[in-house]
Amino acid sequence: MSIWGKLGGAAAGFLLGGGPIGALAGAFAGHVLFDRGGRTAGDGNAEPGIVFTIAIIALGAKMAKADGTVTDDEIEAFGRIFRVPPAEEANVRRIFNFARQDTAGYEIYAGQIARMFRGNPGMLEDVLDGLFEIARADGVLHPAELQFLERVAEIFGFSPDEFRRIRASHIGPDQADPYVILGVDRAASEDEIKRTYRLLVRENHPDSLMARGVPEEFLRLANEKLAAINGAYAKVMRERRLAS
Repeated sequence: MSIWGKLGGAAAGFLLGGGPIGALAGAFAGHVLFDRGGRTAGDGNAEPGIVFTIAIIALGAKMAKADGTVTDDEIEAFGRIFRVPPAEEANVRRIFNFARQDTAGYEIYAGQIARMFRGNPGMLEDVLDGLFEIARADGVLHPAELQFLERVAEIFGFSPDEFRRIRASHIGPDQADPYVILGVDRAASEDEIKRTYRLLVRENHPDSLMARGVPEEFLRLANEKLAAINGAYAKVMRERRLAS
């Protein structure tokens, strides 16, 4: 069953459960229930793909309020980006609208997600990647959206330099500094650049995302990010006249 087919039960749990993110995943998986403080009841074995998907939908809904206006455009953008089947659009819309209307602030949501993926920074970065794609769906990364993303990244435990690296991979290789995309200083040695590049490729390869629990429906993001990393590395190698 695709991740979208699994959201039906999770969506019902979202409406009936006690907490904004954990109750959603817990109601579906039958193992985890998070209250507003993020405490767990059960063994904590909620399916990572369900938690990941709901995290992006819920935080995407909160981000939709960042500029002060709330429309259905963000839901439609989400459906386009992640290719939600028509039969599952209602489940996505239900989760999106519940999160959008919930009085809990986005920082509570982000905090719960950070706790759920504690010790798994790769998955937290995957969530940020999804949010960046939603934010730039209209062709513009609005200042309020950028501020939202920066704060979420901080809650997730990413440093300002790490956030700049993640952001750079989403604004296009022609506009971004290739050294920022790779997360290295311009004075970095050839060995450091190559070592960092190999690490980024390994962490962002679709196989690595699947191993972390990212649903197959989201792997297109990995391919696009990997292309940005490869492009940045090639540009640095050309500038330095080095063999890749």
